[in-house]
Amino acid sequence: MLSRYMVLVASEQKLLMMRPYQIYAVKNIVKCIDENSGNGYIWHTTGSGKTLTSFKASTLLKANPAIEKCLFVVDRKDLDRQTREEFNRFQEGCVEQNTNTGALVQRMLSDDGADKVIVCTIQKLGLALDENSKRNKSREKRGLATYVDQLEALRDKRMVFIFDECHRSQFGDNHQAIKEFFPKAQLFGFTGTPIFPDNASYKQITGEEKTLKTTQDLFQQSLHEYTITHAIEDRNVLRFHVDYYKPDGKNPPKQGETLAKRAIVDAILAKHDAATAGRKFNAILATASINDAIEYHGLFEKAQAEMLRADPAFVPLNIAAVFSPPGDVSLDVRQIQEDLPQEQEDNRQEPDAKKVALKAIIASYNARFSTNHRIEEFDLYYQDVQQRIKDQQWPDADLRKSMPSAAQHKLDITIVVDMLLTGFDSKYLNTLYVDKNLKHHGLIQAFSRTNRVLNDTKPFGHILDFRGQRGAVDEAIALFSGAKGEAARTIWLVDKAPAVIEKLQEAKGALQSFMHSHGLSGKPEDIINLKGDEARVAFVEAFKKVQKLQTQLDQYTDLTPEQAAAIQAILPKDELTALRGQYLETAQRLRAQQAKPEGEQNEQVDQLDFEFVLFASSTIDYDYIMKLIADFSAKKPGKATMSREQLVGLIASDAKFIDERNDITEYVMSLKAGEGLDEAAIRADYQQFKAAKAARELGELSARHGLPAAAMQSFVDGVLERRIFDGEQLTELLAPLALGWKARTQKELALMTDLVPMLKKRAGGREISGLQAYED
Repeated sequence: MLSRYMVLVASEQKLLMMRPYQIYAVKNIVKCIDENSGNGYIWHTTGSGKTLTSFKASTLLKANPAIEKCLFVVDRKDLDRQTREEFNRFQEGCVEQNTNTGALVQRMLSDDGADKVIVCTIQKLGLALDENSKRNKSREKRGLATYVDQLEALRDKRMVFIFDECHRSQFGDNHQAIKEFFPKAQLFGFTGTPIFPDNASYKQITGEEKTLKTTQDLFQQSLHEYTITHAIEDRNVLRFHVDYYKPDGKNPPKQGETLAKRAIVDAILAKHDAATAGRKFNAILATASINDAIEYHGLFEKAQAEMLRADPAFVPLNIAAVFSPPGDVSLDVRQIQEDLPQEQEDNRQEPDAKKVALKAIIASYNARFSTNHRIEEFDLYYQDVQQRIKDQQWPDADLRKSMPSAAQHKLDITIVVDMLLTGFDSKYLNTLYVDKNLKHHGLIQAFSRTNRVLNDTKPFGHILDFRGQRGAVDEAIALFSGAKGEAARTIWLVDKAPAVIEKLQEAKGALQSFMHSHGLSGKPEDIINLKGDEARVAFVEAFKKVQKLQTQLDQYTDLTPEQAAAIQAILPKDELTALRGQYLETAQRLRAQQAKPEGEQNEQVDQLDFEFVLFASSTIDYDYIMKLIADFSAKKPGKATMSREQLVGLIASDAKFIDERNDITEYVMSLKAGEGLDEAAIRADYQQFKAAKAARELGELSARHGLPAAAMQSFVDGVLERRIFDGEQLTELLAPLALGWKARTQKELALMTDLVPMLKKRAGGREISGLQAYED
């Protein structure tokens, strides 16, 4: 069982055990092939790991001598690339790139074992099988065997075709061509949103009768189902928060009704920071046409320029737009366009104007991100946009270090028409703005871009709908909820704000009751008086529940003024900041104890998940704190943005400063309000303060262990510079003490007990090779 349904991720040196629903799906495919019992489809919701499931199925088929070839077929170039990279992540080099149709045909005819499993696009396969394609006609004119002729050798072989996202790729002529050319083939489809009679759109004409094709029509039978309802219940994907925008604060627009675009832009700019947790995450704006996308891009630039003139401190959002270019484009772009029906239709009207607009959008992107993309190489621009959405995880400071010349790195909103609404995954995409009519599988696919699981800072996928599409959402939920149609709505959608506010009230009450039960007044500063690890663990767990609910409410964009006031009354901002500081202080203390090898072990502490990520703000970073300290120094007492106490509290409440907050706090306490230092002076002065403090601490440690301060400083500097701990240099450091082996060992352990925390702190989170021996 373990060896058969386990995958080694070579690049990450870890083992992945397939989930039960993945195992059942693979078993049923293999059984269907062993029994030669026709075709089938797997309904596994978007985000449930279909690529891993299909990879395992294909690798198990590799060992089946009855199967000639297994082709994993996708329907767009970007998915071809993405799927190939995923397969190679599971098994390095297992899938090669098919650069053209000819290469695909050669691999299909190859006897090499490495070519038994092939990833390709349905477009390339269709070109190979179409006798009237340009490539086949060209080969025929040159007296060469056509691809069709070459593939005749496989016509009577047992072939297996596994189709990714078969709700999109399998409703055209290519599917029928594959079935006719390979009569002994078995076809299997994976889909997160099957086509049912209610959402079918492709008509099959037989004589006078017109019927709608469904997934079951094409693939005969369902082999396994794992719907979005199951995945949400299992916490494999997130639920959704759907905010139906109300322009007057009360009434949403009627379904499909369009609002003024400038009003939508203003609403997005007002709500974006809340929706994305202070720009920790990013968003997509889905528009109804290319002309709309172009207009939106211009309106964002205009609106933000106005905001910047009114408030120089305003930080504009980074906006991009992607839609396929009109006219003569590369093969790569043509493959992408085949699955973009709205964009194809739009590009038939005034193509030159659209090309000019797209060039201007790309030029704006180049200026913002220091890139040099061109419309002639649109695919590279498109890839760059996708990568920036995924790279949201990196802090701004790290990105600036990696590319200091670039003015910007992160992308806040990407304006799209059809692109990125299917087949694109990023854990850091959490919001979808909708000014486009969506329904059925198209709606679920678009919504599902937002619901990849990250951690507790991302409690749900957020949808802000500007078209009043509540009815369409309810229809889609009913259609794709599987067996739990009645209860699906409560499973799919997060609680409304009043219910979450009530839960926050209960969690805060439970925290107060806990504190009172331990003889505390309930004020945050009393937490330090808790006795025993059991009580400290209980506080950490109790407050974490409060913080999770607060994080969820912080990302609601539909709070009324009354609801916002109720939240503030339950947990005032200053009290929340103070409690966060106490949480981090307590958690840091427990974490330090957890790391110690000696002493009595506490099972509760060992199992505690501190989840510091919940307590790290995306907007409060080192630069922000330095600006606040400079403001405090520059202005007279009482005139600064924050008082000294508020500033210290803010630093203490953010997990990013957990290893440096004592230094910053001491520095702030040493300053005089109104002293007049600017930000550059504050930064330089703080570095001098830290250096002096570090020298004092190291001098005290040297004296305590009877070692020369200069030798100790040289030793520490060497370790930090190389980030390698050298045992021989430690021996040289202790040599002047002339100790026997036993005494020297005791001295070494005592010294390292004091030195390890200091080295780790000064390394700033970077690993020091060789230090692990003293931590264990």
